[in-house]
Amino acid sequence: MTGAVTTGAAPAGEKRDRPLVRIRGLRKSFGGHLVLDGIDLDVREGEVTVLLGPSGSGKSTLLRCVNHLERPDAGFVELGGEIVGYRPGRGRLHELRARSLTRQRAQVGMVFQQFNLFPHLTVLENITEAPVAVRGVPRKEAAARARTLLERVGLAGRENSYPRQMSGGQQQRVAIARALAMEPRLLLFDEPTSALDPELVGDVLAVMRDLAVSGMTMIVVTHEIGFAREVADTVAFLDGGRIIESGTPADVLADPRHPRARAFLSAVL
Repeated sequence: MTGAVTTGAAPAGEKRDRPLVRIRGLRKSFGGHLVLDGIDLDVREGEVTVLLGPSGSGKSTLLRCVNHLERPDAGFVELGGEIVGYRPGRGRLHELRARSLTRQRAQVGMVFQQFNLFPHLTVLENITEAPVAVRGVPRKEAAARARTLLERVGLAGRENSYPRQMSGGQQQRVAIARALAMEPRLLLFDEPTSALDPELVGDVLAVMRDLAVSGMTMIVVTHEIGFAREVADTVAFLDGGRIIESGTPADVLADPRHPRARAFLSAVL
């Protein structure tokens, strides 16, 4: 992101009504390939936004920009009124120091396709590692919360298991518990069921439904249209790095206006 990018500051009245996640003009290229082409998106606290679209449309890159795993070329992501990865000053954005970036990232949990658990650590150790190391939570307190989270995701009593001893669906539920252990304000899901056998998908989606009902703010990349229809507050359809259609599930899924969205949904349904 160049130093000439402005902060997009809003009047005080707008700040009070500002969404938890506010994305404006987000652009990202890899080499000469433009992956995100001016994304604008708002996600309010307690809402679930589902991102749909074909492979290569920019969905995963958008998620990675939200927690600054990818550095935008232009535009910005704002979380809770703070620009992610940068601090504003004199009309420009300046890179955050590593410690400040770590503090910001602790507010965002991310669940990947491939679980990304540490194979040499037990389930309990996987879940407690970040709260202890990053947030300074006492290990005993972190372990107690980990056991509560394991019960919540349907894995009570598995704290001493290793990832290799669990199914893919169980590992993904551990990954969700690990993300929740940091008490994030926002959860990002990058196709969390795409690597699972079909019979294991339901348990993971059930946990995600429970999170939605409890008021967790979530941005979810998925091809699970039934889940989107049931849980999402907003569905955004991406193609060619742009959001070409967005609205309620009833609007986007039942009666899409854009021909590209209609073609995609007719194929996946």
